[in-house]
Parts: sequence; structure tokens; C-alpha cells
Amino acid sequence: MDTTLRIIGTVRSPLKRIQDCPKQYSENAPQAVISVDPAYATGVNNLKAGYDILLFSWLHKAQRDVLECHPRGDRNVPVRGIFSTRSPDRPNPIGLHHCRLLKVEGLELTVDRLEVLDGTPIVDIKPIAGETPGVENWGAGIPRAVGNEIREACTAAWNSGLFSGFNGNVSVRIADSMVITRSGAAKGRLKPGTLTVMDIETGHTTGPGKASSEAPVHLEIYRNVPETKAVAHTHPPHLLAHFMRLGTALVDLPLFEAGMYQKGLTEVPAMEPGTPDLGIAVGQAAKDYRSIFMANHGLVVHGDNLSDCLALSEELDSLAKIRLLLNSK
Repeated sequence: MDTTLRIIGTVRSPLKRIQDCPKQYSENAPQAVISVDPAYATGVNNLKAGYDILLFSWLHKAQRDVLECHPRGDRNVPVRGIFSTRSPDRPNPIGLHHCRLLKVEGLELTVDRLEVLDGTPIVDIKPIAGETPGVENWGAGIPRAVGNEIREACTAAWNSGLFSGFNGNVSVRIADSMVITRSGAAKGRLKPGTLTVMDIETGHTTGPGKASSEAPVHLEIYRNVPETKAVAHTHPPHLLAHFMRLGTALVDLPLFEAGMYQKGLTEVPAMEPGTPDLGIAVGQAAKDYRSIFMANHGLVVHGDNLSDCLALSEELDSLAKIRLLLNSK
């Protein structure tokens, strides 16, 4: 029986000291690059940006004679057997890391977050299969976590009234592509088959089905503001009513939050939805503003994640509602 481990690659990370490493990837772990050994070059064939993967590392600085520990090194926590903890110190110090591939360039694999030390050996890479029984498969190039994130955010926005019927659309950036809702998708009832993927540079659809007709708006925002990770186009009813009644989406209220949120809002003139001209106008405005109101149409917000985009949309709609209530008296 051959139990030899073969090192297939090495981690390049800004984490140079053990004390700098987070306990878990969710604790602000940085991006990292996996440099795959040329001897295993063919093994990375078919890995693509956007894949959710499991990395198996060899934690070479670990103590291998440890069988008990205080979890997270906290001596106020009772000692536990090592196999009931995530401690790196253990007889066979194999680390397991759930990552998302951001970029694949030859033998260089960039992942979104990794909590291990620079120079850590990698002993295996496995995709998280969408074909697992009982697990939803959102489609080629759409990680399950992204599909679930979009569905949860859209359901919440639907329940708050930001979406109705088939209106609105959202997207999330993954490396050089975006996952976007498909044309005709009801945002409160998203399921596998209602999302697709587009290449940001070319605008070509690389996933299943037809993308939302509003895709030009999303593409132009990602092109003009590369740090943007998510875009939400909603139809906030009170903000739209405010515009129709007063001719502007800029809400005039003596509330502190009104001034704060309104500073980040601008307007673009009425244009035919789905046209390149509207996309270009919104993309240019997005360079200076997080929120763009499209006259006679709706609101677009971009940011780090969909939840924040939709929360800001709710804030702006709420301010418009207050203004309308005052005007009704």
C-alpha cells in the first residue's frame, strides 16, 4: 500500500507569519495564488474561473504529536480531542479549504480567499460537483453558492416590494464574467434555469439561455467600475411615484440619512430600456455614483454584494415614501 503524498503545487500568499494567518477563511483571509508544479500541468485542464473548489494543503509547520488542544488556542475553553477541532496540529496535518477560482492562467490559479501561510504545499484540488444528489445545479459556470446568494437576495427584495412580476434584474461578477438573471425570470421565484453567464469584455452569453434585456447596463458598470462585485436593477414603487409626481428621484427631506444617501444618487435621462445608449449612460454615471435612477424606468445600484445593493435601494425607496406622505397632507 503506497501512502506517499505528492506535492502538486505551492501557495503564494501575503501571509508570511503563522500569527498573521486567520483561524478560518471567513475571517478576512486574503486572495492567494496556487502555483501548480509543471509535472501535474495536464491535471488543471478544464478548471475555469468561477468554479467552487476544495484545496487540500499540507500544513507543514504543524506539530504532528498533538492529540488534544484548547480550541482556537483559547485556554479558557476546555481541552478537546484533536479530531473534534479544526486545529492544524494533528498527526496528519491536512488542511481543507473551500475556495472560488477567480482566475486560471496556465499553472497559476488565483483563489478568492485562503488562510494558509505563504509557501504551504498543496496536495490535491477537487471541484465541488453540482451533480451531487439532492444539490441544485444552477448551470455551467454558475457556482452553487452564487446561485443561492442571488436567489436569497432576490426573494428578500421581492418580499419588500422592490420587484414585482418579471421586472428588474441582478448580477454578480465572477472574475471576467457575470452571472445575471435571464430574460423573463420572476425574481421572487428564481430556480436553476433562471440564471446565465456573460463575458464582460465581449458581452457574449456563455451560459444557458438568453440574458436579461438590461444586460448592457450591467456590462457597462462592470467595465467602467472594475471593483464592482454586484449590480441590482429594481423598480422601487415609491421612488418611481416620487419621480412621476415631482419630476425627480432626488428626495428633499431634512433628515440626516436623506442627505447621506442622496449624495450617492444621480439621474440619467429617459432612454429605451435595454439599449446600448442607456447602458453607456449608466456606466459613465456609475464612475461617480453608487445609485443611478433611470428616468421613467427604475433604479440601479452597484456595490460589493447584492445584499448591500438591495438594502440601499430599500433606503432610497423609504425616503421617497416619507416625502410622498408629507406631500399628501
